[in-house]
Amino acid sequence: MKKFLIPIFSAVIVASCGTSKVTTNTQNKTTSVNSNSFTNGKAFQAAYQTIKLEDLKKNLYVIAADDMEGRDTGSKGQKKAGEYMVNYYKTLGVSYPKALGSYYQKVPANYMKQRGGGNLPDSENILAFIEGSEKPEEIIVISAHYDHVGTQNGVVYNGADDDGSGTVAVMEIAKAFQSAKKAGNGPKRSILFLHVTGEEHGLFGSEYYSDNPVFPLANTVVDLNIDMIGRDDPENRGKNYVYVIGSEMLSSDLKVINEAANKNTVNMELNYKYDDPNDTQRLYYRSDHYNFAKNGIPVAFYFDGIHEDYHKPTDDVEKIDYAMLQKRTQLVFATAWEIANRKERIVVDKK
Repeated sequence: MKKFLIPIFSAVIVASCGTSKVTTNTQNKTTSVNSNSFTNGKAFQAAYQTIKLEDLKKNLYVIAADDMEGRDTGSKGQKKAGEYMVNYYKTLGVSYPKALGSYYQKVPANYMKQRGGGNLPDSENILAFIEGSEKPEEIIVISAHYDHVGTQNGVVYNGADDDGSGTVAVMEIAKAFQSAKKAGNGPKRSILFLHVTGEEHGLFGSEYYSDNPVFPLANTVVDLNIDMIGRDDPENRGKNYVYVIGSEMLSSDLKVINEAANKNTVNMELNYKYDDPNDTQRLYYRSDHYNFAKNGIPVAFYFDGIHEDYHKPTDDVEKIDYAMLQKRTQLVFATAWEIANRKERIVVDKK
């Protein structure tokens, strides 16, 4: 996650809603979620069960290894991590967007320099894609940044949690959706698995994508962004929880869907602390989801909090809580599954 604050913009936070339906102030409308699609749906359960702790751990031990050199933007180590991810998608049989022509979307050095990126070299976003079976033009984005802060004074900052955890979660969610597709139960809407670069230096990769979208932003239904989900913070030490940020900023549907997905699967405590408009950390503006939100696209940002190893060389794979990483990954998958397969596109009814 980006360390420095982005300038503050005004935001309106709506009061907490129930887990099965919500009524907006401007419309007498409720959001319905089919709980049976989680608990009894055979297709969902089969895909859900493919999200395995062992696979998350295996991939994270590669992504956050010393030989990735901290994955600084455009560095040799980051490119090596990217190659591993692309080969993973090829092995799964998950391709890239046809319009892009490869898994790579170049983010030019000049683009980043113009936005305060100094002398960063060219880098790449990595995009994998599963086309929807019924509404392929509607796109669900599941995102995470795969860069970190590199090597400083000869010490590798591995970024196992930030954001190795989110990176491998996106990879595992792709595996789950692909397994459903192979079984004849692919998502009705399309899924874009978006690994962005340059987050630590200024959200550059996600900003570049929003400025140069492969799919029209008007067709983008939601961004579920995963940035640090493998640890806990001092406030929640040992708890079964996850912070969810921004889920009701733009849509009266998204928070309800996420809560229903949670209740019917991992049943964690969903902590909305950082939705407080008086939050001094301003976390709603500090990860890649914000470049979708500022374009009117509903977002949810999944996060474990600021812990003692944040942006330190001690953010290592040995300190990850893999059981919690698995649960949080499963929650994002369950939420994406409902959004991908429900009859109606989620609404955008807030500003």
